[in-house]
Amino acid sequence: MIIYHAFIKVKSEHRETFLDLVKNVIAGSQAEEGNISYNLYEDTQQENTFVMLEEWKDQQATEFHVKTPHYKSFSKNVSTLLAGPVQLKRFEATEIK
Repeated sequence: MIIYHAFIKVKSEHRETFLDLVKNVIAGSQAEEGNISYNLYEDTQQENTFVMLEEWKDQQATEFHVKTPHYKSFSKNVSTLLAGPVQLKRFEATEIK
């Protein structure tokens, strides 16, 4: 399983626009066959600071994801709403028996 944590800081004046955009990428991503989970959480102590937690079946699923129309649209339109670059952490989980 591939896991991503995407830390996102949004300009306060663009909060509502960001939340509207992110709804579409979440719905589309959750519908992808290789997606296990895809959710957005807001930091309770830092306004307009979010983390997107993504879990994918495998690397092939993540490669498919970045080619989808909903992801491309989100990536294209979100950059001007951000207060800084997205900080991305990638993890691989293996089953322990």
